[in-house]
Amino acid sequence: MNKSKNIFSHLGSDLPAGLVVFLVALPLCLGIALSSGAPLFSGIIAGVIGGIVVGYLSGSSTSVSGPAAGLTVIVLNAITDLGAFDVFLLAVVLAGVFQIILGIVKAGVIGYYFPTSVIKGMLAGIGIILIIKQIPYAFGVNETQNLAKYIPFVNDWEAVLDLRNLANEFDFGALIITVVSLVILILWDKPFVKRNKILKLIPGPLLVVILGVGINKFFKFVVPTLYLDIEDKVVLPQVQSWEGFTTLFTFPDFSAIGNSEVWLVAFTIAIIASLETLLSLEAADKIDPYKRVSPPNRELFAQGTGNILNGLIGGLPVTAVIVRSSANITSGAKTKMSAIFHGVLLVLSVLLIPTLLNLIPLACLAAILLLVGYKLAKISLFKTQAKLGWDQFLPFIVTILGIVIFDLLIGIGLGMGVAIIYILLRNFQNSHVLTVKGHKDSPDSIRIILSEEVSFLNKGALIKTLEEIPNGKHVVIDGANSKIIDYDVLEVIENFKINAKERDIEVDTIKIKSVKIGGLH
Repeated sequence: MNKSKNIFSHLGSDLPAGLVVFLVALPLCLGIALSSGAPLFSGIIAGVIGGIVVGYLSGSSTSVSGPAAGLTVIVLNAITDLGAFDVFLLAVVLAGVFQIILGIVKAGVIGYYFPTSVIKGMLAGIGIILIIKQIPYAFGVNETQNLAKYIPFVNDWEAVLDLRNLANEFDFGALIITVVSLVILILWDKPFVKRNKILKLIPGPLLVVILGVGINKFFKFVVPTLYLDIEDKVVLPQVQSWEGFTTLFTFPDFSAIGNSEVWLVAFTIAIIASLETLLSLEAADKIDPYKRVSPPNRELFAQGTGNILNGLIGGLPVTAVIVRSSANITSGAKTKMSAIFHGVLLVLSVLLIPTLLNLIPLACLAAILLLVGYKLAKISLFKTQAKLGWDQFLPFIVTILGIVIFDLLIGIGLGMGVAIIYILLRNFQNSHVLTVKGHKDSPDSIRIILSEEVSFLNKGALIKTLEEIPNGKHVVIDGANSKIIDYDVLEVIENFKINAKERDIEVDTIKIKSVKIGGLH
């Protein structure tokens, strides 16, 4: 069966699922663009390309791509550090190139080499920052001159402390809409809603947006002092002609190609976006009722192509997103056509109903992202990690603190460092399976049985064990179970053989080859 027949073979299931994904994705595309400090239309562009282009090129039947909450911190700081959105777009293009290279060299396995504790810490750190950055919008402090003061950037503690002054400037109408939106979103996560045949078909974010528009219209005619005007609502350009349509796009500034900061941002986006994509892909495959396995390297190629296009026409970077993917799967999608169809609907919404979209209060989007942030950093996650022990909890906490205090890459690096220290400690302890004293064939015999794989990381533990052997003993070092013994370990054993003569220790080895040490065997 060819590809075209495949993606058109289940339209009865895929088109309704695509509609649901569109209704979930639309407010998220706008909210993530808002949170990233980027033009709102850039979020729509990213959603369209993530749906149509990445959806078509991807090898996954259920995964849906778009702008991701996990990249908001990077985007927000990068636009500020680079000084212009068009310079940032160049970094997005380069990030896409990096991702394609990762796909070509089959680096799709990189996700397997990040400890779960660090990944969870990364997502929780992003969630905390996401919450902090939505608070001003939730309080209705959206005028440009005030917003810049209140939205904290990573490690901008002065801006964080400024949040306490919100009580003097907040908009009561925005706060009412935020609270109502949060109540609806929380209720929509409750089992009684999910069990209801009708309610479960209505996406929570869509209901929040509709109610937010309705409440604000109520304010306009009944309580004008609470009404949220244009600066507190979505502002998308309205297309009147083809010329007007072309002005919606922003193009990258290629003159900044020599800027080292651009390359650093590109590398950061490529690594984080690829990691988030691979994790979301794995999660989507796990909940796919047909248990299909998506090819990770092809996914990296698809994401890279999508990000190159995003950078070229003004879109935010995209990743595979588990929120959209899970909505897609639970809505009955069977092929990638549902993802493609949701991208088509995003295009049509901007072209046909921009006036309706511009009625959406920013407080609605803030409420949606506040809940997204909480789900990434919920209290139960901290409790679960703590119960797993220090080797899981410490890298998790260090990653979070590093991200919140410094930045995303430093936080991940610190978390990885702590995780590696625990790995080294475990390797130090596990160079040999056991030591048997008083072997039945000889009361003075000590048998050391080496592990299946003994690397240079195990050298320290073996040296310590050999040094503690009393003089005058018979030592048997057994490598019969070992498939790999590093040269460093063989050298330690040879050195011990030489030193054993001075200590009146007899040494026998089993299936351990001799190596030359300073010209000796």
